[in-house]
Amino acid sequence: MLTLDLTNLFTVSPDHGISQEDITKEETRITPYIENIHARNQGFYTVIDDTDTVTKIESFAKERKGKHKHLVILAIGGSSLGTICLKQSLTHLFSHEISSQEHPTLHILDNIDPTLIREVQDVIDLSSTLFIVVTKSGGTPEILSQYFYFRSLCDKASLNATDHFVFVTDPKKGLLRKIGNEESIPMFDVPPTVGGRFSVQTPVGLLPAALIGIDIRDLLKGFQSMREAFLSTEIEKNLPFQIATIQYLLRDKGKVMNVMMPYAQKLIRFSDWYRQLLAESIGKAKNEKGELVHTGITPINALGVTDQHSQSQLYNEGPNDKLFFFLHVEKFGVDISIPNPSSIEEVSFLDNTTFSQLLHAEESATAMSCTKNDRPNMTIRISSVDEEHLGQLFMLFEGATAFLGEFYGINAFNQPGVELSKVLTREALLNR
Repeated sequence: MLTLDLTNLFTVSPDHGISQEDITKEETRITPYIENIHARNQGFYTVIDDTDTVTKIESFAKERKGKHKHLVILAIGGSSLGTICLKQSLTHLFSHEISSQEHPTLHILDNIDPTLIREVQDVIDLSSTLFIVVTKSGGTPEILSQYFYFRSLCDKASLNATDHFVFVTDPKKGLLRKIGNEESIPMFDVPPTVGGRFSVQTPVGLLPAALIGIDIRDLLKGFQSMREAFLSTEIEKNLPFQIATIQYLLRDKGKVMNVMMPYAQKLIRFSDWYRQLLAESIGKAKNEKGELVHTGITPINALGVTDQHSQSQLYNEGPNDKLFFFLHVEKFGVDISIPNPSSIEEVSFLDNTTFSQLLHAEESATAMSCTKNDRPNMTIRISSVDEEHLGQLFMLFEGATAFLGEFYGINAFNQPGVELSKVLTREALLNR
């Protein structure tokens, strides 16, 4: 199980940090908050027990193995960010350059920029490509427009849609479901009780993961182990509640931004995924009483050590309005010694050092500099980046976000603020 290191939260001054006692005294909220979350009928923590869907996905992946050189995901927002994270975290960083790779090359079209669409078209062979079309509603205009485009290309090439398309959508309604039923295109369900930004543990993320060789059962084991912590009424065990408590208490001390800074190249897209989760879930104009509150925490993603050289000046000497999450990975699965002639005195500190040791030293120094500058920060530690630990991280922050919504008295599972732009987009196109 991953661990939380809260030491630096307690070390900074009381004006900018919190104490263990501050966290512990919130324990009485756990039981009523869990009851509230149960009452919301959200399936993000129950869908991980759906073994029938896992079996169906594994069977589909086995049946399609070797048939496709390219896998193109047509998805956006919560339907794409989890898959992007899975690919970055759990496959070779340069898999697209490996000619002998066993699994198809994954491309994720999470935008409708025509350059992106045309240039992915330049590198795929339609006859050996599988398109996964993901939209929970079945009517997302960006995704439907992409689908119509690639479907027309396949039709012109006399390719059978059932061999080159698979839909991930609502189990009963929506245009995509209608097309799939009429044309016998393979389909997988997005459970109606699971919102897009919580859907990586559904076929939205599991289907492409299985097709590129990720062990989805181990991934779900990680979800399940953290789910146990999420539902615990003991604050020492409930790590998601601890994180939500820290975010809530520090938000009231002016920490209106959260910086997530993994010290692992493979976890940078996890920060991207979390950015949507926090922004859409907690940024709300009204609470559940209908009162105008304009609550929210602004998420910022960074990467260690890269952003020590692009953002740390602001973090250490700019406005003290941020809480920092450092993600620490103990073992990278590989290590490389740094060759250094001992005669060069200026870099003698690198003698007998590996790249992982250097990275860990820089991570520790960054956290220490934040602490010395009175910037609250905490470290989340995992032993390695693998399926189980990534599943734990996903559920850790999904659970924390659910609790944070309860702290603020808002609905963390809707997103009314994005609807207006959809309406205006439709009007603009109709009024051309």
